[in-house]
Amino acid sequence: MAAKAPQTPKTPNRKYSSSVTSRPRRFSKAGEPTEDNELSSKIHRQFRDAHRGHRAHAGLDPSRASTGVVWCTERAYEHGFLDEPDKWANLGQGAPEVDDDIEGSFQRPQTIDISINSREYGPTAGIKSLRAAVANLYNAHHRQGKESKYTYENVCIVPGGRAGLIRIAAVLGNSYLGFFIPDYTAYNEMLSLFKNFAAIPSPLSEEDGYHIHPTKISEEIARGTTVILTSNPRNPTGHVVANPELAEIQDICRDRATLVMDEFYGGYNYTSDCDGTVVSAAENVHDVNEDDVLIIDGLTKRFRLPGWRIAWIVGPKEFIKAIGSCGSYLDGGANVPFQEAAVSMLEPDKVLKEMKALQAHFMEKRDYVIGRLRKMGFHLPEENVPQSTFYLWLDLSSLPTGLNDGLNFFQKCLEEKVIVVPGIFFDLNPSKRRDLFDSPCHHFVRFSYGPKMEVLEMGLDGIERVVKKARRDSDLRRSYHSVLYDRE
Repeated sequence: MAAKAPQTPKTPNRKYSSSVTSRPRRFSKAGEPTEDNELSSKIHRQFRDAHRGHRAHAGLDPSRASTGVVWCTERAYEHGFLDEPDKWANLGQGAPEVDDDIEGSFQRPQTIDISINSREYGPTAGIKSLRAAVANLYNAHHRQGKESKYTYENVCIVPGGRAGLIRIAAVLGNSYLGFFIPDYTAYNEMLSLFKNFAAIPSPLSEEDGYHIHPTKISEEIARGTTVILTSNPRNPTGHVVANPELAEIQDICRDRATLVMDEFYGGYNYTSDCDGTVVSAAENVHDVNEDDVLIIDGLTKRFRLPGWRIAWIVGPKEFIKAIGSCGSYLDGGANVPFQEAAVSMLEPDKVLKEMKALQAHFMEKRDYVIGRLRKMGFHLPEENVPQSTFYLWLDLSSLPTGLNDGLNFFQKCLEEKVIVVPGIFFDLNPSKRRDLFDSPCHHFVRFSYGPKMEVLEMGLDGIERVVKKARRDSDLRRSYHSVLYDRE
């Protein structure tokens, strides 16, 4: 009888597309499940599944479907956030309060006149009047006494900050792009999307308050980095690189690297006694058409109009021309009626008064939040108090086991109708090189004090319940083990 050919083992149906390489799952600790072990943490498994993608449709990469804030909001929907949002404290989304009741703040438009011209397609670089108003604002606040001034040709209007970043990425040549950890979550998707540059992460030191030193910039350039992207003021830590260090960094980059400065939180400056001063690299530019400094800002954060989707990029004419042109195939340009309505908001004296009101109001909220959290026992040394933004990079390491990482803390907060963002999302990892348990951001969450005071109070009440319950359970476990030990 002829020998039977060896049977090919049956291959089970794949759950993931063939582009995904499977590997043994790592766990936070070996051995039996414990409270801080991935084996017993549903939220860690849920995060990892979303991180590597679900069953793929043809051509779909599900891992690009959501940023950190969106993923967190989707988890909140599973707990009822969509049905009763008023009963929740959303301290996750990076949005400031939008009401007109901040003392000293100007009233936002309630209606908008729509001109006949605004019914037409607008220029993809933005309408000239708004571009000129932005240039005038920067000259008045940051270019006084300087020979080189911005004009409308140095400004491109874009439909939101993300659109601005994508436009910049689209016009960059082949290059190494340096970025810092932790930083804004949306950079992660943008950095993984474009193939004309290689994204090089540079972790900052927790012990040093995540500070960007000029020597760090020199090191990046020395290893071949030609584009540097960073938020300043910093999201999520709330720290700011100010002069003279900021000027030194720009001197180092001049003629050697393009500096992309995300300055959306520049107005939330608590370092100058709430005098309305705005932090901006525009102050240190020597020649507006020669210095490779691109600045992104807009109405979203410091003018508290996130729904308008009006932002701008300020930089050399040559860059701005290319950035304006690529809008024709990327996003089509910003909404024209909202551009027209924004022109009158950017009068320099009006903006200065607005910034004074903004800073005083949000610093008061910052101090309230920090006071409450310190009473709960959170580790919040003075050097980690945010100097800007409306974010707190909250260290969870002082909490009991099982609550002292960002994902488990986030999960427990959902049970009390509170949303925060786990720190893992700010560990930009576009090439998926690091495992989540290797992340230096895993024991943090980002807490936003952007919402109104009553929302902050409700959210902190919920966090206090979470912490008290965890400590009570931890004390009970210690007592139980102590009794067992005594019996032995």
